[in-house]
Amino acid sequence: MSRGDQVERQWRIMQILLSSHYGKTVKELAERFECSQRTIYRDLETLQLAGFPIYNEREDGANRWFLMDRTTQRVPIPFSYAELVALYFSRDLLKVFRDTVFYDALDSLFEKITVTLPPESIRYLDRVRKTLFASLKPSGTCTPNRDIIARLNEAAIAGKAVEMDYYTMSRKDETRRMMDPYQLCFLNGSFYLIGFCHLRQDVRTFALDRISNLVVTEQGFSVPGDFTMEDLLKSSFGIQRGESQRIRIRFDTDAAGYIREKTWHESQSITDEMDGGIVLQIDVAATDEIKNWIRSWGAHAEVLAPESLRAKIRVELLAAAARYTDPAASRK
Repeated sequence: MSRGDQVERQWRIMQILLSSHYGKTVKELAERFECSQRTIYRDLETLQLAGFPIYNEREDGANRWFLMDRTTQRVPIPFSYAELVALYFSRDLLKVFRDTVFYDALDSLFEKITVTLPPESIRYLDRVRKTLFASLKPSGTCTPNRDIIARLNEAAIAGKAVEMDYYTMSRKDETRRMMDPYQLCFLNGSFYLIGFCHLRQDVRTFALDRISNLVVTEQGFSVPGDFTMEDLLKSSFGIQRGESQRIRIRFDTDAAGYIREKTWHESQSITDEMDGGIVLQIDVAATDEIKNWIRSWGAHAEVLAPESLRAKIRVELLAAAARYTDPAASRK
């Protein structure tokens, strides 16, 4: 039996005992997990030694096991033991927000969890964490954005417009803008601001790394009642927006398996081909994000439609190939 199986079973035993009003016998747990009663006894002993309030009582001639949920008396919010443990494990995932105002509060929460749970439980959980690794990596550091994130968050909550300088990567220039901050979001390793841009008179997406000289104004605004991030990003392959198009990409047999094992977009459909390849169809905007993703598959991917996207990919790939064949091109 692997260490992962043992940990998962112990975790599930805690959840079962916590949700069971009448408790469970060792026999019932052994049947549930299809293992020996001796194994269940060892699990219960491990959890008890870890400080979890597991106990047994004799009822109707049988020993029934319970998990006392003492946390409702120890913290102001009625978290169960299972919920506190889940929060404790989430700290690895939430490290992506380190050096932001959000992580300050999260760090305080983790400290309270550490105080609430017995030391033995924390030591047990730290051992368990070594069997599970989860991480969301930011594409850059959040430290330079700490103040900007805090001020934007305050402005969004208060419904106050902001003025800011924004550097547009495609045009290589900076403009002063007034905008209504609707929402901050973290997507694909970066922080973004979604809001109404007074300069463009449209809802736009701004990368926080390119915002500077931010000032919160006294001009109020209201988020439209029908605004949702889901609708806004429905036609996006990532964060960039545009008019949705039906895009068809053929992947050869070497790439087909990798494409099948993930959901790349909610609109996708896959068609098999006779030679083992596949055709992926998605309805998204033909932005730089989808172009870069297609190019990342190299010779394993071929754009079938639309022709405009196929032509752009062709030009870019020919230019890339020229850098490897023409010494003069590689110096440009």
